[in-house]
Amino acid sequence: MKSKENTTKSNHNLPPPLAEKFLCWFLKAELAEEVLGDLDEKFYSVLEKQSPFRAKINYWYQVFNYLRPFAIRHSITGNLNQYAMFQNYVLIGWRNLLRNKMYSAIKIGGFTLGITACFLIALYMRDELSYDQFYTNKGNIYRVYNEFKNEEHDEKWLSFPASMAKIMKNDYPEVEKSGRLIPYDFFFAGGNQFRRENQEQNTYEEGFVYADQNLLEILEIPMIYGNQETALAEPNTIVISRNKAEKYFPGQNPVGETIILNEEVSRPFKIGGVMENFPSNSHLNYDFLLTLTGEEFWEGEQTTWGAWNYNVYVQLVDGTNPLDLEEKLDAIKETYYVGYLRETGDQTLADVEKYQKFRLQPVPDIYLRSTGMHDIAKTGDIRFVWLFGVVALFILLLACINFINLSTAKSANRAREVGLRKVLGSYKSHLISQFLTESMLYSLISFVLGIALAGLVLPLFNRLSGKSMIFPWNEWWLIPFILLCAGVIGLLAGIYPSFYLSGFKPIEILKGNLSRGSKSSGIRSTMVVFQFAISIILIIGTFVIYRQMQFILNTKLGYDKEQVVMIQGINTLGAKQISFKSELKRLPEVQNVTISDFLPVEGTKRDQNPFWKEGKSKEDKSVGVQKWQVDEDYISTMGMKIIDGRDFEEEMSSDSQAIIINQKMAHELGLENPVGVRIQNWQVYTIVGVVEDFHFESLKGEIRPLCFIKNNYGSIVSVKVKSEDMKSALQSVTAVWDEFAPNQPIRYTFLDESYARMYEDVQQTGRIFTSFAVLAVIIACLGLFALSAFMVEQRRKEISIRKVLGASFNNLFGMLTFNYLKLVLIALVIAAPVGWYLMQEWLNDYEYKISITWDVFFIAGLITVIIAVLTISYESIRAVRKNPAASLRSE
Repeated sequence: MKSKENTTKSNHNLPPPLAEKFLCWFLKAELAEEVLGDLDEKFYSVLEKQSPFRAKINYWYQVFNYLRPFAIRHSITGNLNQYAMFQNYVLIGWRNLLRNKMYSAIKIGGFTLGITACFLIALYMRDELSYDQFYTNKGNIYRVYNEFKNEEHDEKWLSFPASMAKIMKNDYPEVEKSGRLIPYDFFFAGGNQFRRENQEQNTYEEGFVYADQNLLEILEIPMIYGNQETALAEPNTIVISRNKAEKYFPGQNPVGETIILNEEVSRPFKIGGVMENFPSNSHLNYDFLLTLTGEEFWEGEQTTWGAWNYNVYVQLVDGTNPLDLEEKLDAIKETYYVGYLRETGDQTLADVEKYQKFRLQPVPDIYLRSTGMHDIAKTGDIRFVWLFGVVALFILLLACINFINLSTAKSANRAREVGLRKVLGSYKSHLISQFLTESMLYSLISFVLGIALAGLVLPLFNRLSGKSMIFPWNEWWLIPFILLCAGVIGLLAGIYPSFYLSGFKPIEILKGNLSRGSKSSGIRSTMVVFQFAISIILIIGTFVIYRQMQFILNTKLGYDKEQVVMIQGINTLGAKQISFKSELKRLPEVQNVTISDFLPVEGTKRDQNPFWKEGKSKEDKSVGVQKWQVDEDYISTMGMKIIDGRDFEEEMSSDSQAIIINQKMAHELGLENPVGVRIQNWQVYTIVGVVEDFHFESLKGEIRPLCFIKNNYGSIVSVKVKSEDMKSALQSVTAVWDEFAPNQPIRYTFLDESYARMYEDVQQTGRIFTSFAVLAVIIACLGLFALSAFMVEQRRKEISIRKVLGASFNNLFGMLTFNYLKLVLIALVIAAPVGWYLMQEWLNDYEYKISITWDVFFIAGLITVIIAVLTISYESIRAVRKNPAASLRSE
């Protein structure tokens, strides 16, 4: 023990080892031994008189005292010299920037715009790619889906029978947990009138969904109040989000409180917990989770394989191969589903056995990789994410091309500098370093300006893209990202000009044999063609998207969406619904009124059913049909056309067994004269009419079979207004509503606006394409303007001589502009087939679409030519109109 203490004490009395290492690193080798000996002697001398701490401080002082030119290694002085040289490069670059203000502004301006666009798109891509990446166990969480694939069909959908989740958990040890979700408008799922039990005022809320208790754990939903393991364990319980808890129970713990939905006081819900809000980058976005514990929506619903209404999520045991599990899931199909079809004599049995599979989709893939999936949740498309990434890359490439073009075009102005520096001993590597440093200086300035501009326009970009992105000012990676990207982009943009400019031969330069501005003109022309080709492709894309959107909004749908007001939440009126409808029909501004939850726009109910001809359920394959419940005024209110038979009639009691079908359903059932034919699903109906086919889903898909049955109740009343004074009509409708529901604010939307919102993604894509097209044209024109200005400057004396010799304005103007217009026309020839192919691929997603006609390319080319002519004309006209004496005076 004593020896150890002495050793420790002696270590404190030694010179600091870090100082010794530092000294040996920078000191010349021939001085190291002598200097170390002197410093050690000095250290022990000080140690005898003062404390060890003071002795070590003095040692460090002596070490720093040797940081002098005579003592430092040559390699380190070389590095210092290189640093001084780099400072000189930056200074020269800054002076060149200030000396050529216009060209510098165009270089930096083009770079800045390109960087702004790239950064905004990078934020967009980052947001899209971040969806559902926050789960700690994301590698083991899957959503189950159906796949039916043969020569005629390739369908994917999410709904399963109620027992599917339980069977997977019980029959497969690979499944650790399973849970169900009902996101469809089904009983209380969807939107509801909401109030606390002790209040009278109703408020409409959306975002209700049925969920199993296990789903809280599978999806790692954090709880603010309540227990994640029990929050939905009891019947008639509900979990609400933090936002809704703060709205209805500010500053309280609402667990145990009671709420009423849609005035159904006989079925109150008790709050079992408060969950954290779903992140904005989650494929799920709900505020209310209704328990599935103890729920049976009708007798036998929890065990039958004839009702498919549940989405199923599973958490797999670590190490499970999902592909192997998928193969095993065939046993569920064979045991349960095929058994049910065989028992009921369903003729789809053979197809189900052969073509239908149960698949597993990783939860992190749901948002971006669900193309073709029948899913009511909002999803993105990985193809568009990469498309925008390619667009960003091209825009940045346009800015780099501007830099390269202007750097090589101004080569004559730098040629004499290069020649003199080579004569005075500069190496080619030094000149390359000089030009690369200048390039990175331009890039750094552009990045700083571009990031700042991106922060300013982000709110506008959010509106264009439908996002709510926040600029990452406080993120640690922002400054390193700017420096790294500025260096990389500056290096890439500067490589060609650096090697080109440093390659001049001094003897040729000093003899005056360098052609001013002509070097690399072929490459510059190619780059101009590339710039305008990209711009024209984006313009073509903008026109095609705009025309497709106009086609969507103005195509004949088979119903009249104009002047229809949809009043929602009338289910709370109960038996007073019919009276409310009658009062509305009495208003002079109202043409007609109908009650139905089923409307030809997204966000309203759907009900898919199998149908057969009567008595043919065990002989024929079923036809999948949308079965809509409507009243006798529905078809006339919606402006639909009966082409055979009749509409429902209020006085005919037999219409409770009547059905109206669309043309597509008649065709699928093979009915040439359908009126009077009896068909069945769970009951038998008599066809009394055939309605002309109408679009009730997106134009991306074809019109499918649909039928109407009679029902006078729902949650939406649609009012056809005949008055042009919509404001007055709405006031009258609101007055009637207030009489019937004084404790519930009226809530309405317009059918045409709801239809337009179905294509919000198309409109967003169009707006983004338009913005990028304008940006690409601006960047291309900046470069074209600078090149034309430079060429005019180089040919100023030639122009003056031609004017003196009698050349006309038109001749001179044509001479200065023809070459550039030729490049634009070449770009159009290249861009037209590429643009056609890309937009044809985009249009292939639509069953009903426009044709891309020749005028799209003509207009795109004409716009580009006009912009190019205007860009070139400014400098060309100035040069042509200038007095030739001013240019020739020095000759």
